[in-house]
Amino acid sequence: MGIIPLSKTSMMDNIKLVATDLDGTLLRDDKTISPEDLDMLVRLGRKNICRVVATGRNMEKVKEVIPEDVPFDYVAFSSGAGIYDCGEKRLLYSQNIPKDTVNRIIRVLIVKKLNFFVFRAVPMNYCCWFYRGESVCNEFERYYGSHYAFAEELPAIGRIDSDACQFLVIFKQADEFIELKEELEKGFGDIKILRASSPLQTGYVWMEIFHYKVSKGNAIRFLCEYLNIGHRATLGIGNDYNDLELLDFTSFSYLVKNGPEELKLRYLEAPSNEESAFSYCLKCHL
Repeated sequence: MGIIPLSKTSMMDNIKLVATDLDGTLLRDDKTISPEDLDMLVRLGRKNICRVVATGRNMEKVKEVIPEDVPFDYVAFSSGAGIYDCGEKRLLYSQNIPKDTVNRIIRVLIVKKLNFFVFRAVPMNYCCWFYRGESVCNEFERYYGSHYAFAEELPAIGRIDSDACQFLVIFKQADEFIELKEELEKGFGDIKILRASSPLQTGYVWMEIFHYKVSKGNAIRFLCEYLNIGHRATLGIGNDYNDLELLDFTSFSYLVKNGPEELKLRYLEAPSNEESAFSYCLKCHL
């Protein structure tokens, strides 16, 4: 769709809610926020515009890159499985996968001897179980290495006794992802499967499995209803496949330059995450 010329901004509706992805979007490659983007967050607050993080990170991982003094109003974490109210410092919303469905999925993945993680129910979903499959997967080991303090091996019986927030299955090839996605969607009516590029920038494909109601888009829809904000007054910015439902919901939707080529014709164009894309997009509207 291309970058919106600044001369046309007078025709646009006022923005009341802004939702941004973190990794590869608001965050630069060194996981910092540019001074320009920090200034824009402050400016949005002065205009009483709701500022929302919409990320695949869990809340503990969000805190690693977003200090408390960074002015956000809400965090839709774990791809919308939970929403945290930054002002009142409380969990506002959560949606987990029921235990029976969790254990049925575990059986499928074990039979296929895949490498995967199962994350505990929100708000404890920074903790997980892991299962090492038949093939050695360097990406799996890298992820485990950064989460081992909160990870435990899946019980030998191959079952857990609780709901779960999500699964993470890691593939070397996209066709492996597609094959499993088709099988799971035929066998389960209460889950949603998202594709994500590895944030470790290794070329691996990540499969994230959630309850069917979970998405960044549904989280922003919930907040709009909660805050009585109309759909046309929303703006979203993202960089990857797991941002699709967010960008399909928001009225003005931007994909950063470093996003997948095949998605760029669907959304408005933004500079890369290294070029203060967040503040650029907002300057087109304020």
